[in-house]
Amino acid sequence: MFYGYNLDLILVNQSIIKCNKCTRLAEYIKNVGSKKVKRYNNMDYWSKPLCGFGDLNAELIIIGLAPAAHGGNRTGRMFTGDSSGDWLMKALYQYNFCNQPFSNDINDGLLLNNVYVTSVVKCAPPKNKPLLIEISNCNEYLSKELKILSKNSKVFLTLGKLAFDEFRKIHKIKSIKFKHGLIYHINNSNKILISSYHPSRQNTNTGKLSWSMWINIFKQIRDILG
Repeated sequence: MFYGYNLDLILVNQSIIKCNKCTRLAEYIKNVGSKKVKRYNNMDYWSKPLCGFGDLNAELIIIGLAPAAHGGNRTGRMFTGDSSGDWLMKALYQYNFCNQPFSNDINDGLLLNNVYVTSVVKCAPPKNKPLLIEISNCNEYLSKELKILSKNSKVFLTLGKLAFDEFRKIHKIKSIKFKHGLIYHINNSNKILISSYHPSRQNTNTGKLSWSMWINIFKQIRDILG
């Protein structure tokens, strides 16, 4: 899942997988994996905190909210095995950021090109709503990931307001508010923050996020990176 080698990131990821700071989340992901849902009844769930994946030399860093209960929490990889992952990989594939337009399971052959994918919260939260203390507990992991990946990173795509707000906190940005399609040069540097609605069913099924709105985000990213 990692293309390249970085000992610091390996150590962070080991800490993430072993983390048990949030009792509520730890219990929830284990319960989801033991009770399951009918369509995945014969599958073994990952049911542990989930680290990011992708190209360690990536210029594009994508930050989501958290693993999906029956997506990443089941498959062991972010944006894998759920509708949000379908939207993300189709867009990445269209602009040559990955080798296939789907992300079904951890052994499906997916390779990301110049992209690293991670999340604010590392465990699937009930109803996709983490508590403030749970977000705070995970903040150190995201901060460390971004620092480790900072040598090559140029564009940061935050999916949803929560990811946007946490990114702002980490970089001490106070001058902007969330809106879909916002493009912001971070602290007068050559690094760029782009915000988008999250490609969750809540947004895609209601039309809040249309495919044209979504794919235009990646066209802009490709134009920036060349």
